[in-house]
Amino acid sequence: MDIVTANDLLWDRQIFDRDGVELGKVDDLELSEDDPPVVTALLCGPTALGPRIGDRIGTWWAAVGRRLRPRDDPYPVRIPLDLVCRFDRREVRLRVRADELPADRFRQWTRRHVVERIPGSRR
Repeated sequence: MDIVTANDLLWDRQIFDRDGVELGKVDDLELSEDDPPVVTALLCGPTALGPRIGDRIGTWWAAVGRRLRPRDDPYPVRIPLDLVCRFDRREVRLRVRADELPADRFRQWTRRHVVERIPGSRR
C-alpha cells in the first residue's frame, strides 16, 4: 500500500481554474488546529513560498511579494479547499473562474503596475 501525503499531492502543483486558466502553483498549505490537522486551504504566491524556502532568500522572496501586493489585498493568496474539484500529481483544478479569486486580482495588478511598464511588454 502506498502512503501519499498532502505534500506529495499538492505542493508545487499547477493550479487551473474551471476554464483551464493557469493561476499559479501551490506554494504552501493551510492546516486546521484539529488533531490530526486537516488541509483547509491552498496558499500561493511569494508570501507563501518564502517561508518554505527559508533563510535569507526566503525572507527576501516574501518581502518582495508583500511590497508588490496592493495594500488592501491580503496575503498570501488563500484558496479554500472547498473550491477544489480535482487534484492529481500534475495539477489542481478549481470549481470557479480565475476572476472570482483573489489570485487573479494580484495577477491583474502585477500585470498593470509592473509588467506593462516594461518596454516592449504590450506587444
